[in-house]
Amino acid sequence: MMLLDGREAPAEYERVKDLLGQFFATKTKAELLEAAMQRRLLITPITTTEEVVNSEQLAFRGYWETVEHFDGTKINYPGSFAKFGATPLKKLGAPPRLGEHTDEVLDQSERTPEVPIETAKVSNELPLKGVKILDLMWAMAGPAASRVLADYGAEIIRVESGNKIDAVRTLQPFPNDEADPDKSGIFNNMNAGKQGLSLDLSKPEAIDVIWDLIEWADVVLESFSPKAMSAWGIGYPQIAEKKPEIIMASSCLMGQTGPLAMLAGFGTMAAAISGFFYPVGWTDRAPSGPFSAYTDYTSPRWLVASVMGALEHKRRTGEGQYIDLSQAEAALHLMSPALLEFSINGNVWERAGNRDDVFAPQGGYPTLGEDRWIAISCADDYQWTALAEAMEHEELASLTKEERHQRHDELDALISEWTQNYNGNELMERLQAKGVAAHTVQNSPELLTDPQMEHRGLFAQVIHASHEPFYVDGPRFQLSRTPGEVTHAGPVLGEHTFEILTEHLGYDSDRIAELAIAELLE
Repeated sequence: MMLLDGREAPAEYERVKDLLGQFFATKTKAELLEAAMQRRLLITPITTTEEVVNSEQLAFRGYWETVEHFDGTKINYPGSFAKFGATPLKKLGAPPRLGEHTDEVLDQSERTPEVPIETAKVSNELPLKGVKILDLMWAMAGPAASRVLADYGAEIIRVESGNKIDAVRTLQPFPNDEADPDKSGIFNNMNAGKQGLSLDLSKPEAIDVIWDLIEWADVVLESFSPKAMSAWGIGYPQIAEKKPEIIMASSCLMGQTGPLAMLAGFGTMAAAISGFFYPVGWTDRAPSGPFSAYTDYTSPRWLVASVMGALEHKRRTGEGQYIDLSQAEAALHLMSPALLEFSINGNVWERAGNRDDVFAPQGGYPTLGEDRWIAISCADDYQWTALAEAMEHEELASLTKEERHQRHDELDALISEWTQNYNGNELMERLQAKGVAAHTVQNSPELLTDPQMEHRGLFAQVIHASHEPFYVDGPRFQLSRTPGEVTHAGPVLGEHTFEILTEHLGYDSDRIAELAIAELLE
């Protein structure tokens, strides 16, 4: 923010970065991680897949599942994406051989489902209407999950305080580039469809209000550091004692237990320590990592699935439960090929730019215009032949996959020399018509007007409390009978405080006045 608002010059940032680099070069990753744990610093190591597989944190939490293959070899696979108190995930079995279970499946074609299918009256209401969620999460990874639930009808009360403002409220973009904590594009996107309550949890009296909200809620979601909820007296054991049917989910960087449980950080840190950064980048440069806070955008999917599973279990049995979701552990499922490559073959994935071990050629190539690019990937001989013929290099059309990998530098140069003469969109359509995987490299404004994205309703225009229109993500997936909807932008700070206290909690004016005088509603 100091760079953005001009308080510090870019040169000062570069100077500090150089000083940090010189200091870090004198320490090991282990020493820096230990210091980060002791001092609550935002420092995490960029790990290789070997280091991930041998992680003490993952071993402590029993993350890996040993699977015996048909040849007798035993391999450690990524395990449960979350820990469920009442309904632990099914243990992994061996991967099936081709056709291994054909007869078994055919013999069961007429079987009765294990879970009886209940008939219900057809309704046009959103599927989660009536589900009440207390949202005690902050930043992006947690709120992005509850946002999905809001799209499908869940009533969500988000608690926050202006005395310790959610960092996401300070993030760009802002309308007209005017910083305003109520108008952060990211905050409004992550919290669209929710109701906002201002409540200062640093004051003990506020916990009484939280207890009333817990009594109202079906689900409690929180993303504080481990031990925070228990320190306030509202950990799962305390809540379950009073309300055993409650579903509570905790989502944090490394999970609730283990030597790194208290590691502070954001999605970039989780991505780094989970092995996502090391293999991304150019071969002759330092790791660049995937774009943005990667696990902030992957872990919400796992949390949504976890809550939905717990709600279904509660619907059938009346039983609540606790869910411990480590954002890093959940994300590791997306690293499975790289992790198994080390576990099985002892190979660590290294940086390869835009290239692939199987597809060739593959890369980003220049097109007409300043900084305009097209991504092209040839998955097989057919696609390569079509590309070679389009470039009028028929003499190369018969190259095998192995030959294309060996001559990748040469092919990249030829493709770049050809693509730079064409409009990217026209070339994309031309190659796609020939069956070649190709697409222009788009920026954010182009995504907003992309015909496919418009058709799918990727973005939705909603009204903000300031009466300004805001663009946010539309529903993340399409349901044919009960499509989701985005009702409004994220709440301005404390927007629904009075409504929540009176309508949901039944507080009278005297009680609200007491809270205001005690400066709790800030």
